[in-house]
Parts: sequence; C-alpha cells; structure tokens
Amino acid sequence: MQELETRQTDKKTSSRTRLMSERAQMRTAGAPLLAGNSVRILKDSTENYPAWLEAIKSAQRRIYFESYIIHEDEWGKVFADALMERARAGVIVRVIYDWMGAINAASLGFWQRMRRAGVDVRCFNPPRFDSPFGWFSRDHRKMIAVDGRVGYIAGLCVGKMWVGDPERGIDPWRDTGVEVMGPAVREIEQSFARMWMLAGAPLPDDEMTYPENVRTGDDISVRVIASEPNTAALYRLDQMVAAGSRKYFWLTDAYFAGTTPYVQALRAASLDGVDVRLLVPQATDIPVVRALSRSGYRPLLEAGVRVFEWNGQMLHAKTAVSDGKWARIGSTNLNLVSWITNYELDLVIENESIGRAMEDIYLQDLKNATEIVLTARMKPSPLIKRNNKNLRERIGGGSSGKAAASAIRLGNTIGAAITNRRVLGPAEAKIMASSGFLLLGLAALAIFYPRVITLPLAFIGLWLAGSLFFRAFFLHREGIKEHRALMEELKNQSPDEESSR
Repeated sequence: MQELETRQTDKKTSSRTRLMSERAQMRTAGAPLLAGNSVRILKDSTENYPAWLEAIKSAQRRIYFESYIIHEDEWGKVFADALMERARAGVIVRVIYDWMGAINAASLGFWQRMRRAGVDVRCFNPPRFDSPFGWFSRDHRKMIAVDGRVGYIAGLCVGKMWVGDPERGIDPWRDTGVEVMGPAVREIEQSFARMWMLAGAPLPDDEMTYPENVRTGDDISVRVIASEPNTAALYRLDQMVAAGSRKYFWLTDAYFAGTTPYVQALRAASLDGVDVRLLVPQATDIPVVRALSRSGYRPLLEAGVRVFEWNGQMLHAKTAVSDGKWARIGSTNLNLVSWITNYELDLVIENESIGRAMEDIYLQDLKNATEIVLTARMKPSPLIKRNNKNLRERIGGGSSGKAAASAIRLGNTIGAAITNRRVLGPAEAKIMASSGFLLLGLAALAIFYPRVITLPLAFIGLWLAGSLFFRAFFLHREGIKEHRALMEELKNQSPDEESSR
C-alpha cells in the first residue's frame, strides 16, 4: 500500500514538474506548445527545394513566401517562375524579401517581373530618412506557407550555393529545413502576416481561413518561435534548455559568436556532466568570421565542450537537439544580431522520433567534421590536419549578421583586452593586432587629415537632427488630427450622452 502511494506521489510530482517546464518554456519563448502536427525534417536543398516547389505548384488559394535572400540566378528564376504561374492561375501569391539581403542578390527588374505577373512583392525595411539606424533590424526569416495546409521553416535561402556546382567540384551548402502540417501552420502564417503589416498595409481580414479540423494523423508537439528585435526569445530558451539537459545538448551554427552568458550556460552544462557539442563551419563565405569564431573556442574547450568544424564547402544550418526529445530548426544564428536585432523564425519540436532523427543527422555530420582540441600550450587546434585546397573557392554569400557578428566578437575581444576581465587566447592575438593597426590608422587620419573624421561625423549629426525634426513634425501633426477628431466627436454627442459622461 505504501509503495503504491509512493508511486502515485512520484507520478504527481513528475506531472507537476512537466507542467512547470511547459509553462517556463512558453513564457521564455513566447510561444505555446501546439499538439497534433506532422513534421518532416528536410536536409539540404536536395530535399527542401523539391518539397517547396511541389507545395507551391499545388497551391489553390494562397502562397506566403518570405526569404532573406532570393538570388537572381537559375534557382531564383525557378522559384520566381513557379510563383508567377500560380499568380496567373488566380492564386494569391505574396512575397517578402529583405532589402539588405537583396542588395547584391537580385535586381529591381527581377522583382518587377514578378509583380507584372500578379505576385504581390514587398521589400522589408529599406533605408528611410526618418530612421537612420532602423536598417539594423533585418528580416532574416525563411518560410513558406501554402493554403493554411503546409508550412516550411528553414535556414536555406534561395540560390545556387545551396545546390552547388558539380562541374566545378563545388559541394552544396549544408543546411536544414522542416516541413510541418497541422495547427502550427496557422502560427507560421500569422508570423508572415505580422511581417507583411510591418512592410505595408495589413492582410485582408478574410484572407486567412482554415478548415474546421486542422489536426493531422500524427500528434507531434511544436512551438513556432517568431522572434522580433529586443525580445531575445530563442537566446533565453537555448540557455534554459542547456540548464535542463540531462544527457546531451548538441548545437549546429553557421556564424557562432556567443555572448558571455550564453557561453557560460554551455560551460555550466558541460561541467555538470552533460555532453555539449558545437558544430560550426571551417570554410565560410566571410573568411574573417572563422578567426573571430575560433577566438571564442577556448572557454568552451576548457569546460569540456566539444567543438567541431565542418570540412565541407559551407555549413549554414542552425539547429539544436537535446536528450533525443527536444529539437530546434530555423533561421536564428548564435550571435547577438540574430538574437537581438533581427526578425527570425524557428520551429521547436518536442518529440522523441524527431529528436532521434536529429541526433542521427548530427552524428552523420560529425563524420565530415574535424574536432578542435586544446594543445599543450592551451591553443585551440584541429585534432588532425586538413587539406583545405578544395575549400578556397566560394559561391556568393548567404546570411545576415555576419559582419555585425564579427564586430560584436571584435568588441568583446578588445573590451576583454582593455579591462583584463578574462584570459585571451592566441587566436585573439591576431584580432587585437589588427584592431591596433586600425586604431593607429584612424588616429593618424585625425591628426593629419582631421576633415576625413569630422566631415562624416558632421554628416551623421545633420542626418540624425533632420530625422528627429521630421518625425517630431509628423507626430505633432498626428496629435493635432486626433485632438480635432475628439473635439468633433464631442460636438456631435447628444445632451443625454454628454450628461452621462
């Protein structure tokens, strides 16, 4: 009898703990756990692109397509043609691309051609006079939603670098996406509706309709995390998962530049016996990022975190898996630009079968990676020598935040050097030397050619002043309009209404 009561008590305690964990994750991520979904992991462009195109071609009512970059190359044209065909067939087709992502990717003619075919295209957050620094926030999301039936969230943009060039011996970029059907599709579409409104007029109220029963045959629980600037939802959630992991926490990231709290969360988990691993690219489309990322390896390695570098062309995936039960796939990189300034979209999956599949993919990826270890001199170094000859040729670029993430890592290194708040590694010596030469050059310019420094600062000051006056004028005018509307409303009120007030 006592044993039965103990089991019942343990069961209640376990249930209460799970409930508390669910509430904590919901509050941290700002996203509820949605049951009744089917989920399919899509690896690389060989699985993602065909699935996307098939969904687009099957659309009957609406297509929402949002991507940081759509390159005007053969693959960009394939997707543009598919979207235009559906628009001509009477399907609502809406596309959002990011202004910064499109600078070197596509011409205005590319977008105009789609518009003439009936595709409703919007550019997110182009530079504005009244918002000098507003362009820092980018739409880094990659998603597709079709008919409220199926949705896709990924790290992939659209371009030939994700497909590779076999004739030239160039491998495709390694990346991961996910297909979801069920109640979560509504959340994916709602995230698109939010971005659409930020880029112009909102969607019509009656555009997004859903069938009565949107549950699928599967019962996979997911969270759709639509991060916005200054929310840091995924930043906090990852740290919570690291704190709660019991067996392992494995991360894959394209542009790692972890903050001190994030690195400390990984270190604490590792020191407590959790198998923490970080897989990052060895070759990158921005070479300086590699040196800056490597400068952050040492505190991780010292705590037992295992760091691996991908040996292939480019690793662009942004994923995580913990204990075979929790997984994350999406657009968020592990740096402050993604966490704090960008609009990002990720899918968190709480399911054992998906967790095991992500675990298998991770272990498979490690077969094409080299582990980084600390040498006798406490210097991070590859465990085996690699032949990097085939990695020197690149195709294009592909993500936001690379330069900004580099600047953040640069600032962290310089700050640590000046304040002596932590031990710096050999990889950071190059960064400090380069920074010293840069500052020396700026100092020389200020001494011998002061106008080179003062004129840009004066221009920035004039721009900021003008934008403040501009916004103040429009805010004042809006205030006058609201006041006049209120006075007109009061005049039109009957005496009975006025006395009741």
